[in-house]
Amino acid sequence: MIQYFTLPGYGNSPAQHWQTHFEQQLSNCRRINQKRWTGVTCEDWTSEIEKTLKDLDTSETILITHSLGGIALAHWAAKHPQKIKGAMIVAPPDIDNPYMDLSLQSFAPIPLLPLPFPSVVVASTNDLWTSMERYKFFAESWGSKLVSIGDAGHINVHSGYGRWDEGLEILKMLV
Repeated sequence: MIQYFTLPGYGNSPAQHWQTHFEQQLSNCRRINQKRWTGVTCEDWTSEIEKTLKDLDTSETILITHSLGGIALAHWAAKHPQKIKGAMIVAPPDIDNPYMDLSLQSFAPIPLLPLPFPSVVVASTNDLWTSMERYKFFAESWGSKLVSIGDAGHINVHSGYGRWDEGLEILKMLV
């Protein structure tokens, strides 16, 4: 049976967020919680991913990330080349962009190694945190399939992404 884990971004995902809806709609889906959702460090977040997955048979595990959760996943994969079934990486922010002060220095630079598992990067053409050019670069570097869903902002509650059936369809690419 497939195990799904959501990995939210900075600040966590509220009750209205599509990740919370996924947790309610998918059987065997739970959140990887962080000790802190703000004032975070990459080491803390990757340690929580590892702690959650270390004793599991990850061959049937799919991670569903949003925003900074996707960057944390890339760091975790570079440090722990553990095979998982796959990952859906939604709206990873371009924290390497020198024009954005996100106070997330510990997450930079973004690892650009091929991920050791199948993955899909879900992109928006008008995300203020990442350009389409950078989404394409991340997908190529990670060996991910790129899926653009058009003008979708940061693909979060603020952009109108609560219940997200299209996202569940994209997730099926990994099953």
